Amino acid sequence: MTPGSAQRGPLLRLGLPRDPAGPSQLAGFLVSAVVTVMLTRAFLAATGYPQLGGGGLHVAHVLWGGLLMALGFVVLLSFVGPAVRPLGALLGGVGFGLFVDEIGKFVTSDNDYFYEPTAALIYVVVVGLVLVAEALHGRTPHRPVEYLAAAADHAVSGLAGGFTPRTRAQAHRLLARAGDEHGAPEVEALLNAVDDDPSELPNPIAAVSAWLVRASARTVSARFVPQATVAVLLLTASGTLARGLVAWGKGADLGWWVIGGVVAGASVTTVLAVRGLVLVRRDRHAGYVLFRRAVLVSLLVTQVFVFRLEQWAAVTGLLLDLLVLTLVAAELDQLEQADVGPVRAVRGAARPV
Repeated sequence: MTPGSAQRGPLLRLGLPRDPAGPSQLAGFLVSAVVTVMLTRAFLAATGYPQLGGGGLHVAHVLWGGLLMALGFVVLLSFVGPAVRPLGALLGGVGFGLFVDEIGKFVTSDNDYFYEPTAALIYVVVVGLVLVAEALHGRTPHRPVEYLAAAADHAVSGLAGGFTPRTRAQAHRLLARAGDEHGAPEVEALLNAVDDDPSELPNPIAAVSAWLVRASARTVSARFVPQATVAVLLLTASGTLARGLVAWGKGADLGWWVIGGVVAGASVTTVLAVRGLVLVRRDRHAGYVLFRRAVLVSLLVTQVFVFRLEQWAAVTGLLLDLLVLTLVAAELDQLEQADVGPVRAVRGAARPV
């Protein structure tokens, strides 16, 4: 074992580099799953909950979900390169949404699709997957060798199908982030050997992500964003707190832990949001970090209990939290790029031509 490989950690030594595009693909998987659940519930409610089958048979949509997830695996296991992964993520996400929508049938003795805590159970599953994704990609920055592996991965598909200008630029950006990692010159030569080709498999996840980034970047340039962010967080938190206290006052058949979770989560979100607003005037980055923590507490803690409290009516608060999180993430991304940009320019100028 070489000294360099000893410092790379167990995953890299096992040949498991993380994909820098993994977070966006996992987000596409989870978003498509949640959207599928909401559309399925809306469609079934609008059509009177029809059943496919007859003569004592009922083809539940969990079966279609399993088939789509299997199809996603077939696609991902059949082709090399990154081009097919967004399609696999979408197929798997839609299939997982159809699967998890029927979770009530599998946790009740009478196969109750309308089991009251279903919304909360689905939300807990999604939150658990978000935490797994965060543990894989969010806690430790991607290493240069992982960017190098991703650039080589693009070359794999490019050798067969060529590069569009967008794909070539993306591959070279990954290579640039690999720095002077061992093997970078060889990967660069491989990328340069790939022919131009105007055709590529559509990537809806990247298209939606790019649109959100552009829209968010335009929005966060406004001066009122910190105040608006805190206002939305406080309105959401206070509304959540009020609903919990009203339900408790009316003697709702809920455990004390549900009301306690709503009160605790809303209180922590409020404290973090107010602290962020005070801090953002002298340290914009630190203030937005607190905004992000406030939203994450609401998403990962408070909303779990809200879905148990109100079931599907809690979707409005969830959408508001996601909107705020998108704006906060866009501002943090701009601030980090502004801090890193001059350093990269200096390093680039110092390199010999």
